[in-house]
Amino acid sequence: MLIRYGTTKKGKRVKIANIYTIEEHGIKTGMIDTDALKVIKRLRHAGFNAYVVGGAVRDLLIGKHPKDFDIATDAHPRQIRKLFWNSKIIGKRFRLVHIHFTDKILEVSTFRGLSPGDEQNTFGTMEDDVKRRDFSFNALYYSPVDEQLLDYVGGFDDVRQARIRSLIPLDVTFKEDPVRLIRTVKYAATTGFTLPGKIKKALKKYSGELGKAAVSRLTEELMKILASGCSEQIFKYCTDYDMLKHIVPVIDSQQNEELFSSLRMLDTEIGNGKSVKREYMIYSVTRAYLHPPTTLMIKSKTAFREVFKEMKAVIAPLTPPNIEVEKAVVLYFKEIGITARIPNVHGPKPRRSDNRRRRKPARKKMPSESPAADN
Repeated sequence: MLIRYGTTKKGKRVKIANIYTIEEHGIKTGMIDTDALKVIKRLRHAGFNAYVVGGAVRDLLIGKHPKDFDIATDAHPRQIRKLFWNSKIIGKRFRLVHIHFTDKILEVSTFRGLSPGDEQNTFGTMEDDVKRRDFSFNALYYSPVDEQLLDYVGGFDDVRQARIRSLIPLDVTFKEDPVRLIRTVKYAATTGFTLPGKIKKALKKYSGELGKAAVSRLTEELMKILASGCSEQIFKYCTDYDMLKHIVPVIDSQQNEELFSSLRMLDTEIGNGKSVKREYMIYSVTRAYLHPPTTLMIKSKTAFREVFKEMKAVIAPLTPPNIEVEKAVVLYFKEIGITARIPNVHGPKPRRSDNRRRRKPARKKMPSESPAADN
C-alpha cells in the first residue's frame, strides 16, 4: 500500500489517503468499459486527472459488473466539452457532462467544492469531492491508467468488511437529500451488506422526509429499483422502514404476495441478462392491482382508458411518461388475452394556433387607390 500526503496550513506533512495497488484491490484495466477508458485516457493526455468513481468501483471490488461507469475529473465542463464532440453539458444545480456513444451515455463530473449554503455549482479538488460523497464505499477513486485505487475515508476496508457507513451525520444526510433514504436500502440489497442498527433507526425516523423530495426524482428512483435485479428485497426494505407509503401509497397499503411474486420474476429476468424495457417494469409493479375490464367496457371501447387510469392511480403520485404507461397497459391486455393497440387516450390534438394558419396574399392596390392618385 502506498500513501498520499498533503500539507496543513502550517506546512506540516500529513497523510491524507491510502493508495492501493492492483495486487491489493484486484481491479484490472480490462474490467473497465472500453469507452470509459478512452475518455479517461483523453482527459489524462490533455493534462487533467480522471478516475472511475462511485458505484462502479464498489461493484468491481465485490465482483459485480457495473451497469454504469461514472467518471470524475478536475477538468471543468467547458474544458471537457472541447475534448469530446459527442458531449453535452447538462444540469443547473451542478453542471455535468454527458458523453454520448452508440449504446450508452457516460457521465463525467468535475470534482465538487465545499461550497457554502445552497450553492451547488462550485468546483474543487479531489479532497473536497470526497467530503461531498454520501457513503464510504462511494468515495473510492480508481485510475485505470495507473491501476491504483485512492481511498481517503477508509472505504476500501468497509467494502472488505461488508460495512455500510455514512460519511455525513445521519441526522443531516437524510434531511439534506431525502432520496438517500432509498439509495441506502438499494445499496444494502444490491451489495448484500448488512444495515447497521443506527442506520435502520434513522431510516424509519426520517422516512417522512421523502414527502419533500421532487416527484420526478422519486419516479426515476423507482425505475432504478425495478431495473436493479433486487427490486423484491428493496421493496421489502422500504416497507420495513416505513418508506414505501411516501413513495407509492397504494402499493404500500395493499401489499400482497402477488406483487412480490411479480417482482421476483422481474429480478430473475434481469439477473439472466434479459433486456427489460421500462414499460415492462411498470407492468410488473402494477399488475397485481389491476382489475380485468368488463365485457361492457370492451364493447364500448373504454377498456383501455379505464385500465390506463387505474395503472396511473396505482403508482401515483409518481409520473412516468404516459407513453410508457400506455405500453404497460398493452402488456397487461396481452396477458389477459385481449388484443389492443394504443388508442388516443388523451383527447383530440389541439388545433393549430391562428398565427400558424396560412395568410392570404395581400390584395394589390389599383392605381386609383395609390397615394399618388390623391394628389
